[in-house]
Amino acid sequence: MTNIRSFEEFTPQIDGTAFVDDSAVVTGNVQIGEDSSIWPCCSVRGDIHSIVIGKRTNIQDGSILHVTHDSEYAPGGFKLSVGNDVTVGHNVVLHACTVEDLCLIGMGSVVLDGSVIQSGAMVGAGSLVPPNKVLEGGYMWLGSPVKKVRELTNKEKAFLKYSAQQYVKLKNRHRS
Repeated sequence: MTNIRSFEEFTPQIDGTAFVDDSAVVTGNVQIGEDSSIWPCCSVRGDIHSIVIGKRTNIQDGSILHVTHDSEYAPGGFKLSVGNDVTVGHNVVLHACTVEDLCLIGMGSVVLDGSVIQSGAMVGAGSLVPPNKVLEGGYMWLGSPVKKVRELTNKEKAFLKYSAQQYVKLKNRHRS
């Protein structure tokens, strides 16, 4: 069995420049953009709604990406959208949320249904983002539940782009 799996009428659409590790599983209604990477032991499961991952985004080892179906408890369901130049650390759960461009989601964090991480936000390791929470860009967010800690420094803002660029270089090394 392959690690890129169709589900019902949906087959993952993966850009030819993207990298999906052999131990990662990508299923169903999933789009992965140019120069993005899915690292070992990740599950990206678009079986009951869609998942879109932008360009130059890295989903690191052990992360789980899933969605919520349409029901009386979640009318219309919730898709998962991850923007461009996003770093998703090891063992992160992104569940039916939106992560905009140039964000970093720290290791072991959990981001729940309907929440929005605005462009340029950094979520510290081990944080819990509750359902429907909106995190303002340009700030460090930390805790369980997450709270705004402080404005990002210029060096941290520059690191968001740097991290995405370094993972593009690393995935190219793995592809060669």
